[in-house]
Amino acid sequence: MLTLDRICEDTPAFVPCEYRVKWAEGRWEREEARKLRRAVFCVEQGVFAGDDTDAIDAHAQPLVAVSQVCGQPDQVVGTVRIHTNPDGDEPGLWWGSRLAVHPAFRQQGKLGATLIRLAVSSAHARGARVFLAHVQGQNVPLFRRLHWQLLKEETLHGRPHALMQADLAHYPPCHDPLWGYSTQGIPRSMAAATSAA
Repeated sequence: MLTLDRICEDTPAFVPCEYRVKWAEGRWEREEARKLRRAVFCVEQGVFAGDDTDAIDAHAQPLVAVSQVCGQPDQVVGTVRIHTNPDGDEPGLWWGSRLAVHPAFRQQGKLGATLIRLAVSSAHARGARVFLAHVQGQNVPLFRRLHWQLLKEETLHGRPHALMQADLAHYPPCHDPLWGYSTQGIPRSMAAATSAA
């Protein structure tokens, strides 16, 4: 017999599929971005012991992907940071680093790419002439699809990385990074079918 309790048990948990990718503003977004970085780089990947904070964080601009429920912010599910050259000796040189997407949202298909797009486009609007990143080896194919060129292969933190450069011609300047971009993920039923195929 079908009861209300049975219907509720069989209903999958809600997963948002609307996201706002933007520059982090306010304490909540910044703190949640740091927590996500620690969860990915320290706990999941073991790249750093305990904390991944470094001197770059003092002047970097964090970006966040925030899930939306009825148009309201719900959860920080992705992050990356952008910054100029730490020494300041090369005007126009910008970097992206610490790209992380929450494991439960990696099947959404667009969050990492949209974070990268806003990172490069907002730096481009602020005078970037060159945008570089040290990319983990498993992410090189994604960056190549997004018009990045591999400059050299290297090892960082004991793991394979690639120094890569964005083709700025594919990243028009974004002059309103606090608004950023809105994107939609793949609904749960489609994500399950895609991963099963």
